Amino acid sequence: MIKRQLQAKLAALSKQFPVISVIGPRQSGKTTLVKTTFPKYQYISFEDIDNRRRALADMRGFLEQYSNGVILDEVQRVPELFSYLQTHVDASGKKGKFILTGSHNYLLQEKVSQSLAGRVAMLRLLPFSINELNTAGKLPADVNKLLFKGFYPRMYGNRVSPVDWYPSYIETYMQRDVREIKNIPNLNFFQKFLHLLAGRHGQQLNLSSLAAETGVVHNTIASWVSVLEASYIIFLLKPHFNNFNKRITKTPKIYFYDSGLVCSLLGIEKAEQLNTHHIKGALFEGLVVSELLKARYNNGLPNNCFYWRDKTGNEVDCIIDKAGSLTPVEIKSGKTINSDYFSNIEYWKSISGNKNKGYVVYGGSEMQKIKNNLILSWKDIDTIL
Repeated sequence: MIKRQLQAKLAALSKQFPVISVIGPRQSGKTTLVKTTFPKYQYISFEDIDNRRRALADMRGFLEQYSNGVILDEVQRVPELFSYLQTHVDASGKKGKFILTGSHNYLLQEKVSQSLAGRVAMLRLLPFSINELNTAGKLPADVNKLLFKGFYPRMYGNRVSPVDWYPSYIETYMQRDVREIKNIPNLNFFQKFLHLLAGRHGQQLNLSSLAAETGVVHNTIASWVSVLEASYIIFLLKPHFNNFNKRITKTPKIYFYDSGLVCSLLGIEKAEQLNTHHIKGALFEGLVVSELLKARYNNGLPNNCFYWRDKTGNEVDCIIDKAGSLTPVEIKSGKTINSDYFSNIEYWKSISGNKNKGYVVYGGSEMQKIKNNLILSWKDIDTIL
């Protein structure tokens, strides 16, 4: 097992809360993580219909038999269990007794907020981070190979090809998870939408344009975007805006969490194709922003990343907001350091009055300091944090 950074936080919170919930996309390693962290706990998967029937037949009896701790996997499949969990943990008073996992943020968080508010710690596990792969000696030396391969654990444990694995993952996701969250009668339209969205990776979200090209109404596209967010396929990077006496855009940007998934949806079959593919810059940008999100989630912290763009096209790719202290980050996929790398950051500083250190993450391997700014290799993103 490649050690996960979230493990330390998971173990610590189990001593403070009676229930811990670990959510994230399918195949991100949730089950492996919780089994490794709590090796003596019994494991119950509600993917198994017999386990679901057993729980539904006698909820109280089902929970009482696991006095020494239990892992309940895909618990959103038995929503009736949550109200019984509330009563049980209140009576028991034990910490870390129930570990819940699930692949649907919407379905699981809705039930948690209704029944377990104040009793549960919510954690998010995304696929591997650069730091985790590097520590394990599994990080590809070439960034194109990393972008193509992606970060899902199956890419690093079973010698499976991305060309073979990702299409199956996408098909399974559409057939099972999408229909579980939202009833979509025609999956062909949704599949078309998914491919169109991959082509807009790293761009501002335009629901009307997507609706016109997909052949469905605006509200349908909005609901499908919510489905992808809830199952951790995509995230929306929101704009950061203050009163700089400038007209600032307020439209979010759309990113897929995993670059390998985008490559598959766009029909990219070899890492070498990224050398000339127009999506390369957006893939690299998404990789860096995703890494910043993973670092937050792996420490049990919420997302604090934004981007900034004014109406004339000046843009900073990422603004990290730590309680009002802002850190600007520019992202460049090129391997050669350019003297203009900090131009957008310096412009943003001039109108915001911010004097914090700025960063440029690029596709090369060197590190350089220029004035109060730092140029970092993509392998050293953690330096920002």
